[in-house]
Amino acid sequence: MDAQGRGRAENVDPADQWVLNPDTGDYELRLAPSAPQSSLPGPRGTAPAPAPSRAPAPDVPAPRRRRAAPEEEPPGRRGRRRPAKKKSKGKKVLLWTGGTLAFVVLATAATGYFYLEHLNDNITSLPDDGAGTGGFQKDKAINILLIGTDKRTGAGNEGYGDTGSAGHADTTILLHVAKDRSNATALSIPRDLIVDIPDCPTTQEDGTTKVIPGTAGTRFNNSLGQGGRTPSCTMRTVTELTGVTPDNFMVADFNAVKTLTSAVEGVEVCLAKDINDPDSHLNLPAGEHTIEGEDALAFLRTRHSVGFGGDLSRIGLQQQFLSSLMRKLKSNDTLTSPSKMLKLAEAGTKALTVDSQLDNIGKLKDLGLELGKLNTKNLTFTTVPVKDNPAEKVPVTVVLQEEPAQQVFDMIGNDVSFTEVKQQEKKEAAAVAARLKGEKSAPSEIRVRILNGGASDGSAQRELQYLQTEAGVPKSENAGDAPADVAKTTLEYAPDQAAQARALAEILGLSGAAMKPGESVTNAQGLPTMTLTLGKDFKGAGVKLNATSGKTPEGVEKSTADKVECAK
Repeated sequence: MDAQGRGRAENVDPADQWVLNPDTGDYELRLAPSAPQSSLPGPRGTAPAPAPSRAPAPDVPAPRRRRAAPEEEPPGRRGRRRPAKKKSKGKKVLLWTGGTLAFVVLATAATGYFYLEHLNDNITSLPDDGAGTGGFQKDKAINILLIGTDKRTGAGNEGYGDTGSAGHADTTILLHVAKDRSNATALSIPRDLIVDIPDCPTTQEDGTTKVIPGTAGTRFNNSLGQGGRTPSCTMRTVTELTGVTPDNFMVADFNAVKTLTSAVEGVEVCLAKDINDPDSHLNLPAGEHTIEGEDALAFLRTRHSVGFGGDLSRIGLQQQFLSSLMRKLKSNDTLTSPSKMLKLAEAGTKALTVDSQLDNIGKLKDLGLELGKLNTKNLTFTTVPVKDNPAEKVPVTVVLQEEPAQQVFDMIGNDVSFTEVKQQEKKEAAAVAARLKGEKSAPSEIRVRILNGGASDGSAQRELQYLQTEAGVPKSENAGDAPADVAKTTLEYAPDQAAQARALAEILGLSGAAMKPGESVTNAQGLPTMTLTLGKDFKGAGVKLNATSGKTPEGVEKSTADKVECAK
């Protein structure tokens, strides 16, 4: 083997059979002679190699074949090999992502690089109607909207969902992947959450655009299917709700759940009690189970037999299921099986509907490369903080818990991790963090003047009223507008005012970074006072300013994808 060949062999990932090609920087499937062989395509126009003895995976069209990686030549013949012809980028063998992928349906979409043209034909796409960012970018944080609908496709789904439904947003997850790919958050949005759906410009079949009127105070799941709304309208609704604009969307229906789970030969789930739910058709005893197909769909649909019997309880089941499916996709058992990979590629590209920015395998591959950098243990599942709708005598819908929900949205919007791996406070230098530690003055001893440095009009006066009437800080005053607008709210204080500064920081939720040691000024009474400048990040009087501290808001439940939790 020449030096180049030895270099490539040394780059074999021990978890799979994918080999780094140093010429392209990508990984290519090159099965060793002892590994199970599969029929793989070669460059267009290349004569196929003899067919291997084993048949292609079931239900997978036989692709054009290419020769398997050659065995090592005897020493006497080294140096006689013909140089390999360099493949053009448009015709080369489809590439794997160079590692295991980070999230469920996205992973399945990114595994299918065996036969480009066939898989491209499988992909169904819809316009995003300008509701997204124009597609994910490699050097920025990624936000993908994953939508599971109650639409029925395929045989055997007659017992599920609403008859004749065009498909509502039954299960919705906003997947946020950090800019540095060190962590991710999967935020579940309850289908019964009361939201305002905005006007939605929607592309029609004839190419014209129709604006579907918005609806105030309606269930979130009406953002799709109702009145001709498409996934682009769900994107707009998520932006309206969270302040985060998704880059792309992916949609899966009932049949997708069945085909994807069967492609990986089932996923493991756990029940803390026996469940026999005639509505979802789930009938399983307590304990661990491997489920696929109909059982997997029933597991995701059940809600009356778990928790409080509502949609929020079902969300917990769905998060457990997705975590388990992701672990299965990342396992050696899946990655080293060509037949499973072929079935997964086939099932994934047929099962999903994507936006027009992800309408070919090449784009999905690029997305998969980015997601493949994520470690499972750093993916956190959580749910939008909600409470029962107080307007209903018998609550059937939910509304936001405003303060914790806004904190969650801000954490995602500001790319702050929910995991322990990369908490925002760890970025602060020890000296900055130490500003919050030490003796604190009583609120009645705090002297502070308030300037408006970019917040909405009237914010300084409203914050003054909050401090004086609710926070017990009577020695405070409104000093008008700051000389210039600032992005972040700050508190400047003299060294001998540190105890006052720490007390006010606790009241307002300021981080150490927002505290600026400096000089005091003289207030109207001629006494030294601190200066609080309200920046553009100011959310309103009484709202904690440090929503992106890296700490999960109190009461917000979360779980990570590397742990198995039994449904109760």
